[in-house]
Amino acid sequence: MKAKYSLAMILTSALLLLPACAPAPVQAQEIHSDLPRELAPQVADADLADLVRGNNEFAFALYPQLAAGDENVFYSPYSISIALAMTYAGAKGETAAQMAQALHFLLPADRLHPAFNKLALELESRSNSEDLEPDQVFRLNVANSLWGQAGFAFEQDFLDTLAANYAAGMRLVDYEQDAEAARQKINEWVSQSTNQKIKDIIPQGALDALTRLVLANAVYFKAAWLHSFEPDSTHPGSFRLLDGTAVDVPMMHEQASLSTTTGDGYRAIELPYAGWQLSMLILLPDEGEFGDVEARLNAEFLEGTLAAMKWGQVVLTLPKYKYEWSLSMADGLEALGMRDAFDPQAADLSGMDGRRDLYVTDVLHKAFVAVDEAGTEAAAATTVIVGATSMPADPIEFKIDRPFFFLIRDNPTGTILFMGRVMNPS
Repeated sequence: MKAKYSLAMILTSALLLLPACAPAPVQAQEIHSDLPRELAPQVADADLADLVRGNNEFAFALYPQLAAGDENVFYSPYSISIALAMTYAGAKGETAAQMAQALHFLLPADRLHPAFNKLALELESRSNSEDLEPDQVFRLNVANSLWGQAGFAFEQDFLDTLAANYAAGMRLVDYEQDAEAARQKINEWVSQSTNQKIKDIIPQGALDALTRLVLANAVYFKAAWLHSFEPDSTHPGSFRLLDGTAVDVPMMHEQASLSTTTGDGYRAIELPYAGWQLSMLILLPDEGEFGDVEARLNAEFLEGTLAAMKWGQVVLTLPKYKYEWSLSMADGLEALGMRDAFDPQAADLSGMDGRRDLYVTDVLHKAFVAVDEAGTEAAAATTVIVGATSMPADPIEFKIDRPFFFLIRDNPTGTILFMGRVMNPS
C-alpha cells in the first residue's frame, strides 16, 4: 500500500495598531515558478463582486462553527479564504467540488485565482493615498508561503498558479529527517510576518516524517481611527456580561459624526479609519437579544444593516480590548461540507503532485486583536472639524457596555477582513 502523505495548512492573522518592523527573512532554499506575479490581472467587475460575495457568505457560514461557548472570538475570513484557495488550486474531482461549495467559491478555478489576485492588489493599493500622514496610512500586508519537502515533485501547474496569483514560492524543508526544525522555521516566518504577535502556531508533534507541504498565510493590519479617542477621556467603566455580572474595563469616549442605525433587537455603529477606505462595524444587541441576533448573522443581515445606516452626531463609549484567539478549524470546515480533503482514502489533491497521495491533516488559525486610542490623533484633527460642521447639535448616545459583534471591512469592495465578538473585554 502506498503511503498517504499529509498536507498541513497553517492560517494566521494579526490585527495590530502598532508600527511594523522589518525582520530578517527566514532562511530556506526556495524554488520558484518561472512566472512572476500577474500585476494587472484581467478580471471583470462582476467576477470581483462574486468573489467578495462568496467570501463574505463563507465568513458568516463559518462563524457558528467557531463561536461555540461563551468566549471572545476573532478570526480573519479573508486570510482563511486565501489559504484554502491556494489549497483548492491543487484539488481535483469531488474534493474540489466540496471545497468550492464549503468555501462559497462562485467562480470557476480559471477565474477564481485571478480574482483573488485582483482583490489583493486592490487592498494593497489602499496604502498609496497621498492625503494621509505617514502614521495614518492603512496597511494590510498579506504574505503567503509554501513549505514543501525537499526532493518531492510538485506539479508545475500548481506552482505556476500560486506564483502568478498569490506571489507564493516553494520553500524547501526536510520533514523526513527533521520535522521539528521545519516546524521552527515555519513558526519563525509566521512570527516575523505578524510583528512577533503570533508565535508557535504549529504545536510540537503537528508535523512528522509524512508531512509534505505546509501552506501558510499571514495578515498584518494597521489603521488609524478617522476620529481619535483622546487618552485623557478614557476612564474605568462597567461592562455587563451575559450572566448578569459586570467587570470594570477602560472605556474610551468621543463625540463625532458617525453612521448608526437601530434594527430589530440591535443597534449598529460604523467607525471609519483614516482615509475612509476601511471601517469597523459594531453590532450591539439589545438586552436579552444577544443569542437571537447572533443566530441571524449572515451576509443579507449585513447588507440590510449597512443600507439603513444614517449619519448623526454621536457620543460614543467603547471599551478598550485586546485578546488572542486560536483554534483548529478542521471540524468546522468538515461541518460545512469540506470532508474528503481530510480523509486519507478520499482526498484528491493530485493537482499538487500528480498522484492521490496527499490529504489535509489540520487547518490552524490564530489571531490577535488590539483596539485602543493609539495612532489616531492626526486623523481626527483633520476630519472631526469637517464632520462636525453640518450635523445636528443634539447628539445621540451610543454606549457599548455589553457583549457585541464587530467586523472590519474594506469599504470599496465590501470585503470582510476580520470579524469576531467581544464577550468580555477584560
